[in-house]
Amino acid sequence: MNFAPFISALKGRVFRRRRITNHNVQQNALQGERAITGEHIQNNQSVRNMLGQRNIQPENLPREEDIKKLERRVKSEEKKLVEQSARLPKLEEK
Repeated sequence: MNFAPFISALKGRVFRRRRITNHNVQQNALQGERAITGEHIQNNQSVRNMLGQRNIQPENLPREEDIKKLERRVKSEEKKLVEQSARLPKLEEK
């Protein structure tokens, strides 16, 4: 099973939140920990409000496997596939 799209989606979510905050910090010339933290909190609240409008409550979603464990498992499975494919009979080329 290919987990790459799942991993990419998780990383993408974190990236987008950071990118939104970074964009707004630069756009609005925010300075100082308090202002930047406030911006980050506001962005997270906006995302949460949008999820609420769609009747999605993150705390009620089923827990997902830890990303590091998932990455290790995928790497292990890929290694096993490579080893198994090396044992397959070679096809004769024409």
